[in-house]
Amino acid sequence: MIDMTEIHAATDTLARAFEEYKSVNDRRLSDIERRGSSDVLNDEQLSRMDTSINRLQDDISGLKTSMMRPGKGGFAPALESGHKQAFLNYVAKGHEAGLQSFETKALEVINNAEGGYMVPPEMSDRIVSRQFDTTPMRKIATVMSISSDAVEMLRDTAEPAAQWISELLPRPDTNDNGLGRIRIPVHELYAQPKATQKLLDDAFVNVEEWLINKVAAKFARAENNAFVVGDGIGMPRGFTSYAAQVTDDPGRPWGTLQYVPTGVNGGFATSNPADVLFDLMHKLKVGYHPDAVWIMPRAVSDMIRKFKENTTQAYIWQPGLQQGTPATLLGFPVVLGEDMPAIGTGSFSLAFGNFKEGYTIVDRIGMRILRDPYTGAPFIKFRCTKRTGGDVVNFEAIKLLSFSAS
Repeated sequence: MIDMTEIHAATDTLARAFEEYKSVNDRRLSDIERRGSSDVLNDEQLSRMDTSINRLQDDISGLKTSMMRPGKGGFAPALESGHKQAFLNYVAKGHEAGLQSFETKALEVINNAEGGYMVPPEMSDRIVSRQFDTTPMRKIATVMSISSDAVEMLRDTAEPAAQWISELLPRPDTNDNGLGRIRIPVHELYAQPKATQKLLDDAFVNVEEWLINKVAAKFARAENNAFVVGDGIGMPRGFTSYAAQVTDDPGRPWGTLQYVPTGVNGGFATSNPADVLFDLMHKLKVGYHPDAVWIMPRAVSDMIRKFKENTTQAYIWQPGLQQGTPATLLGFPVVLGEDMPAIGTGSFSLAFGNFKEGYTIVDRIGMRILRDPYTGAPFIKFRCTKRTGGDVVNFEAIKLLSFSAS
């Protein structure tokens, strides 16, 4: 169990570290102002402090997440417990008979004819919770479970016409040409961990924990990458893969995101680099602000941590010190996503938006595991399959920062 004193101690350490960081960075900025360049010793110290602050922030996030794990769900307790034990017997020994009755009872819920055996709901929830730990998009986007191979929804991209009218005049229909359809298909994702039969027979090995860790790690890496940069061909489509324009809402065609250029190819402007972040933030309509977040890789976060607001000279990045509070940039939460494109000319290495409104992830109900003791002897292979999809559903709710001159 996590002791609250651990979190308090870690946040106090982070607060002190950031105060020291600001002091060193102030010296660096003073050197640039006086001499036109910074002292290399200050630069090296800041680089080391970036690493330390990132580690402290990760430690605090891990402690907080451990306290807020989602609970169990799914079947009735008796059915779930029996299914879980039968499933573990199948994984360890290959005994299928105990699973068949449970799969029959679950068929009307799962409606899944992919082959293999369904992972018990408790284990499936734990795999998903590990993915929440390591996959930022599942934390910030809308996640739906469906029982078909795609989800379809209406989109409304135009304001309906409206006019004042007197009491006795007729009421003609008003035009509304903005209705369309969004379709998000699911794609198959698989992992194939393997183990020797001797390992599975060992009473000291927690087969359940081993399987959860292996599958969750592989699924999380693959999903995270696809939700950010996927091309939509046999995988979810990432939000950075769409074409983008500088045109404001609602002048862009559907399917196009808006970007703001930094003014410099492959970097931030030397003078007043924080200004472009204010510009990007203000491009998002106020109605989307309540759930808006920044998403960026560590390399970009380390750069922005040094930025100050022009007028007040206040740092625009603040560490997350309160329970459940991440680091913030201009008052909005920062989500670290290492699958964001690396900084380069024209790269979309930072985004700001309300991803609950802008991006939807769909999961096909049911995850399956097929035990294969034959093709990889002496290893037992476990083919784990899951079907998931994702796509942008609102192109006004996500804004991109382009590291480009224009």
